Amino acid sequence: MRLLMKLFAPLLFWIAYLLFRSSLLRSSKRKHDLVMKIFRLAADNGSRRALSVYGHLLHFRGDGEANRVQGALYLQRAAELGDVKALFQMGRIYEQGFGPQFRIDEVRARDAYRHAAELGHPLALKRMVELYRDGGLGMAPDAEQLQQWLQKQGTQVSAG
Repeated sequence: MRLLMKLFAPLLFWIAYLLFRSSLLRSSKRKHDLVMKIFRLAADNGSRRALSVYGHLLHFRGDGEANRVQGALYLQRAAELGDVKALFQMGRIYEQGFGPQFRIDEVRARDAYRHAAELGHPLALKRMVELYRDGGLGMAPDAEQLQQWLQKQGTQVSAG
């Protein structure tokens, strides 16, 4: 049964995502609760995208600290699976810190931003440019690295 759920997790993600985006019953609490349950089911069965979206919804839009912590844990799992949006969000979480579970960690923040930027996340590219231009997160300004990241950023912008 577990294998079957893992196979269906991506489909469950898309069902939840389409319901989430649908204008049908837009402000319905029942719809919201159903969508969140489906996202959680897909996330708990390994859907990387569900981990990312559900984690984001819980951490940035959830009520209460317990939901925000749970959301960060889902985001962390998505980032470990290489989800570019989750990597960027984990960079933010480690840069700003969040409770005792996610203390400020400049090295982890920098690594998450770098990995997301290497995968083409535009805000992570922007953050890497800022870090090499102005310093921060334990880094000194570096003109050579700045030029490399500006080139990557320019390539990303023109490719989009």
